[in-house]
Amino acid sequence: MTSFKSLLLALALVLPLSAAAQGKAPEYVYTEAAQLTLVGKVFPDTGNPYQRIDTARFHGFTKEEVRLVQESAGIAVAFRTNSTSIRVWPKYGKAYFGGGTTGFAGRGFDLYIKKDGKWLWAAAGLQNDNALDKPVNMIKDMDDSIKECLLYLPVRSVMDSVKIGVEEGCLMEPLPHPFRHRIAVFGSSFTHGASTSKSGMAYPSILTRETGIQFLNLGVSGRCRLQDYFAKALCEAPDVDAFLFDTFSNPTPDEIRDRLFPFIETLQSSHPGKPLIFQKTIYRERRNFNTEAEAYESSRMDLVDSLMRVACKRYKDVYYVKTTNATSPDHYTSVDGTHPGDYGYTLWARSVKKPVLRILRKYGIK
Repeated sequence: MTSFKSLLLALALVLPLSAAAQGKAPEYVYTEAAQLTLVGKVFPDTGNPYQRIDTARFHGFTKEEVRLVQESAGIAVAFRTNSTSIRVWPKYGKAYFGGGTTGFAGRGFDLYIKKDGKWLWAAAGLQNDNALDKPVNMIKDMDDSIKECLLYLPVRSVMDSVKIGVEEGCLMEPLPHPFRHRIAVFGSSFTHGASTSKSGMAYPSILTRETGIQFLNLGVSGRCRLQDYFAKALCEAPDVDAFLFDTFSNPTPDEIRDRLFPFIETLQSSHPGKPLIFQKTIYRERRNFNTEAEAYESSRMDLVDSLMRVACKRYKDVYYVKTTNATSPDHYTSVDGTHPGDYGYTLWARSVKKPVLRILRKYGIK
C-alpha cells in the first residue's frame, strides 16, 4: 500500500510538470530596444532614440518635414537571443494608416536572422487597427540556439517606445555592431521606403544587409529638395565616412539649378575630402503613356545630367552614379507609376552597389 501511495505521489508531481512543459504559454521579459544596438541612424543621439533628427537642435524644417524626420524609417535594432519566440511591444507616438505603403511597412516590424553569414528574412509583424497597445507576436517555434537578430522599425510611424520580448530565462543582449562604416543617405520617398511591403525593404537597408556597410537612412518622403537647412544639418552628422544622395527625385528643375552647387559647397565646407555620391533618379512608369509626364521627367533628367557633368569637374570628391535602375525589362516593378515595390528597390540597390562600392574603396571604405 505504501509503495502504491508513493507511486501516486510521484505521478502527481510529474504530471503537472509535463503539462506545463507541453502546454503552458511562456512568460516574456521585455527590453527597450534603445538599450540594445541601434543601427541605421545618421544622428545617433536624439532625444527620442527612434527619431532620425533632433528637431529641437536643428531648425528650418516645415511641420511636415518635422514629422517625416521623426519617423523611424531605416532604424533597426540588433540583438542576440536563444529564445524560441520573439515579441515586440510598441508604443506609437503616431501610427501610420495611410495608403502610400503597406501596414507591415508603415507601422509594422521586419525581422532578419543571420544564417550562414547572411541576413535571412525571418518574420514580419503588424499591429491590428484596434490593438496598438498590445504585443506583436513576431515568430515562434524556433530552436533554442543563439541567434543574431536584426529588427527593423516602422517606415512611416513615430515611435515612443519599442520593447522586444523573449521568453523568461533566455539570453537577451545587444549584438556588437554588425555593420562597418557610416554612409549617410539623404533622399526622397524612394529612400524613405514608400510602397515597400515590409520595413526592411528600402534600398539603403538592402544595401546594408548585402554589403555589410552601414547605409544610414535619411529619406524625407516628398521633401528632399536640396534645402540649405538639410545641408546644414548634414554638416553636423557625426563620424560619417561618405554621403549617398537621391536628391533629384523631388525638386523642380529651377530648384535643382539654383540649389545644387550651394548644397555641395555647404557639405564640403564641413566634410572636406569625403565622397559625395549623387544618384540619377529612376525612370517613373507613369511616363509610359502620359506625354506631359514624359516631357517633364525627360527634361529634368537631362538637366541633371548636364549639371552633374559640371559638378564632377568643378568639385573634387563629387560623383554621379548613372546606373540607378528600378525598372525591370517587363516593366512590372512599379506600384503606383512613381514608386517601385520590393523587386524594384532590390534592382535599384543592386544596380548601384558596384559603382558605389568602387567609389568607396578609393577612400579606404570597404
